[in-house]
Amino acid sequence: MTTYLGFDFGMRRIGVAVGQTDTGTAQPLETLRVRDGVPQWEQITRIITEWQPAGLVVGIPLKMDGETQEVTHAAKRFANRLKAHYHLPVYHTDERLTSVEARSRIFEATGYKGLVKKPIDSMAAMIILEAWMRENRTPL
Repeated sequence: MTTYLGFDFGMRRIGVAVGQTDTGTAQPLETLRVRDGVPQWEQITRIITEWQPAGLVVGIPLKMDGETQEVTHAAKRFANRLKAHYHLPVYHTDERLTSVEARSRIFEATGYKGLVKKPIDSMAAMIILEAWMRENRTPL
């Protein structure tokens, strides 16, 4: 079983999820508070130490037309810092519409009250990670 961590990067919050390649599924872990795109690295260290992932997957936010934006560059900087800090492989993947899908899934499961209480960012990280695992699954 190979474990990966997925990250939904944002300038105020970073969602984190964990997944296993043998099942191709992931689960939301937590949402980290961020200041101007800079996380508290000790929180990420704690998560990486706990889960011992083989690699990290960072969702890269693009505009709907595929163009980059300011947060795209910030997410890539975050991915580069992850690689430098933890010496693990870091993979980028398109994250367009994952927050919309996360909201939809939470609303379907729990209604409006769930949207207020549930961490959308960690659910988006789960969706990012599952999509990456599907795209990178090797045939048996």
